[in-house]
Amino acid sequence: MQTAPLPPEDTKSEDSAGNKIRVVSRAIDVLTALSNHPDGLSLREIANYVKLPRSTVQRIVETLEEANLVIAASTASGYRLGPTIGLFAASMRPFDLTKIARPILMELAQRTNETINLAVLAHGKAVIVDQIPGTFPIKFIGTLGTSLPLHATASGKALLAALPEDELAHLRPHLQLDGLTRNTLVTWEDLLAELSDIRRDGIAVENEEYLVGFSGIALPLRGPNGELGSLGIPVATERFRAARESLIDILQTCSLPLR
Repeated sequence: MQTAPLPPEDTKSEDSAGNKIRVVSRAIDVLTALSNHPDGLSLREIANYVKLPRSTVQRIVETLEEANLVIAASTASGYRLGPTIGLFAASMRPFDLTKIARPILMELAQRTNETINLAVLAHGKAVIVDQIPGTFPIKFIGTLGTSLPLHATASGKALLAALPEDELAHLRPHLQLDGLTRNTLVTWEDLLAELSDIRRDGIAVENEEYLVGFSGIALPLRGPNGELGSLGIPVATERFRAARESLIDILQTCSLPLR
């Protein structure tokens, strides 16, 4: 019995889908760059941040501008996030963990004057979902929505340490241990040993593993419905060296009803 030949694969459709995904990804990169610079960026500055040709960035920005996702900041400053972003944010249901943890962030910010981050695990990254900026002139520049590498930040390592063994095993093949500084842990043997220490001590420490000049501490949190988060304090290394033990003590003794 002869079987009908299979129809040829629609490679054009696959290519088209791939192009659309890349365009969306690039647009997200542009929006993220602008979110980190509320006063605006020029096309050239955006292109430098997202590592794309200026002409490509211009096409993306023009499309985003049509939907008011970006608007002209001024004749000198280029573009900034537009009002449509505000509409999206206003309609977003807050994370329960974010709502409950907010008083803890406020207490830590008042006691340390440092930037305080609440991060959750999403798509293989530690994503900042709430933040209180520090008052020091030199401070961590990440904002809401910033994605942090799990293996190279205190917030990320706290999240990894709190994962059940089966979930961590599932994540491992998808997690690249890129060397971001000379201090970054780039082998699973070293990282697993540190995660074991974090589980024992209840605190994660970062020593210029993500950014040269910045260190930090974090601990994992669990929400009432099992939501996993981490409470992190990124600190300029010069201050961190002098205040490390004090900051750890403050973080561990702060009002933490979620732990």
